[in-house]
Amino acid sequence: MSSNAAELYKRIQNNPEYTQILFRQALQDPQGALKSICDLGATLNLPVTPQEVRQYLSSIDDEETKQWLVKARGGL
Repeated sequence: MSSNAAELYKRIQNNPEYTQILFRQALQDPQGALKSICDLGATLNLPVTPQEVRQYLSSIDDEETKQWLVKARGGL
């Protein structure tokens, strides 16, 4: 399913609406943001688990993503 996590991340990254909603949620409720990411994956037929999302995000070597994760560090 790691390919689902990669594809889901790509779709989120390419959709400013998804990015903004998830970023705001992650700042206020990191666990809720993680659940929203998984729910979005199910909706887009790209199912992922919270652990798969965490693993994928930790493998990304992208400075912008790392900054996002620092701000949302509680649940992701």
